[in-house]
Amino acid sequence: MKKFIILLMLLLPVSVQANDKTVATIGHIISEKISNNDIDISYIMEKELEGAAHKFLIEATSILQMYLPAILEGVAADLRLKADHEYKCKLLENGGMNDGCN
Repeated sequence: MKKFIILLMLLLPVSVQANDKTVATIGHIISEKISNNDIDISYIMEKELEGAAHKFLIEATSILQMYLPAILEGVAADLRLKADHEYKCKLLENGGMNDGCN
């Protein structure tokens, strides 16, 4: 067991970089379990999920920003069609032609 711990310490880098967060977290959990220390895994999982949700939100925001002009153009086209339809119905309301107006 001691050889495993020494091997694990040699494999883990001395300085932890941002992209090695998962490796550091897993290494910490393993070392705490080996030391028989109680560790709140649900708290760690909650924080990992918060980080994943934050990353997803950032990516979703950039995607939304990329497609926002097309989305707004579609909404504007729908609003123009609705306004044209209401105007046509208003013009035809006393003329006797119903043509799809209620």
